[in-house]
Amino acid sequence: MSLESAALSRVKPSATLAADQKGRELKAAGRDIISLAAGEPDFDTPDNIKEAAIKAIRDGKTKYTTVDGIPELKEAIVGKFARENGLTYKASQVNVSPGGKPVIWNAMISTLNPGDEVVIPTPYWVSYWDIVRLAGGEPKAAPTSAESGFKLSPEGLEAAITPKTRWLLLNSPSNPSGAAYTRAELKALAEVLLRHPQVWILTDDMYEHLVFGDFEFTTIAQVEPALYDRTLTMNGVSKAYAMTGWRIGYAAGPEPLIKLMAKVMSQTTSNPSSISQWAAVEALSGPQDFIKPNAKLFEGRRDLVVSMLNQASGLHCPTPEGAFYVYPSVKGLIGKTAPSGRTIASDEDFAVELLETEGVSVVFGAAFGLSPHFRISYATSNQQLEDACSRIQRFCAALK
Repeated sequence: MSLESAALSRVKPSATLAADQKGRELKAAGRDIISLAAGEPDFDTPDNIKEAAIKAIRDGKTKYTTVDGIPELKEAIVGKFARENGLTYKASQVNVSPGGKPVIWNAMISTLNPGDEVVIPTPYWVSYWDIVRLAGGEPKAAPTSAESGFKLSPEGLEAAITPKTRWLLLNSPSNPSGAAYTRAELKALAEVLLRHPQVWILTDDMYEHLVFGDFEFTTIAQVEPALYDRTLTMNGVSKAYAMTGWRIGYAAGPEPLIKLMAKVMSQTTSNPSSISQWAAVEALSGPQDFIKPNAKLFEGRRDLVVSMLNQASGLHCPTPEGAFYVYPSVKGLIGKTAPSGRTIASDEDFAVELLETEGVSVVFGAAFGLSPHFRISYATSNQQLEDACSRIQRFCAALK
């Protein structure tokens, strides 16, 4: 008899974490490794946020809290949504969880029954697919392409919806492609959703503040108020505030759903870290002046990486609107042979051979549901990026 449960056997370990871990292991063994696998800003958490956490410790705010968030943080989240997104919520409509993944998990496990379908545009963040499967639902891919800017079309959404569809998971800007939906594109998707009242929407806005040029971020409940009563708008402090390790994700939506999510938390994680919650209050309510300069730095890194990858033989790298990822195609390299004698038959082969040959860790596209591509996170220094991209150019040139 297998020790692993039937539910857990439906999912795979996170490919992004596995790629990052493999790079760490090789580095610990003495290899010269540049890891571009993990989606984590290289900036430090701002000092005012750290000080708020230290003050919380000194003030003894180290006990259990309300299961789904302290009132002060919920009010800060209400203020953020009103100030930045034009969305009006009450504190009772807000959930605070120990990270973004638990927000999604809590929503899925509290609403999905066996056979319920969740539409997920490809390429998708690796955890969406497996969270849905672990919760007992059936993920359903809604394909996109580089030609469509990796964005779901209204026709593609319509084709993916069936009477069994329970949710649409929408991520903008996207992990892994960096694609971001314009107001008009969201409006067109909303018109489809209005025809299917059984479909709820979870919009993952984690990269909201990382958009480039004159791109204007909007979220779907803001664009189409008629969807407000069936939309869970999710965000967090990890990316914009460089707080990945603090583990605070949050969402706002209809009160009945928020109560269900709190019920799940009451028997699983209980409350997020009390100290992290007080730090998040300061993040959302304190100075915001560092966010745009940080986004500008990421924009420069994007331009550097896109330029260098497009100079590599056989690669094509679109220019994304946001986040800190690029999603190049390796179509021009499939079937070629590496100096080791191995054939590059897939994007996974490309990623494995690149790591072994040049010491650059990336994540292969099949993990995100769309091949033949790979994902690079450019959340590291220009020097590291230039070195990594030079190695990728050298690797591609050596394929025959």
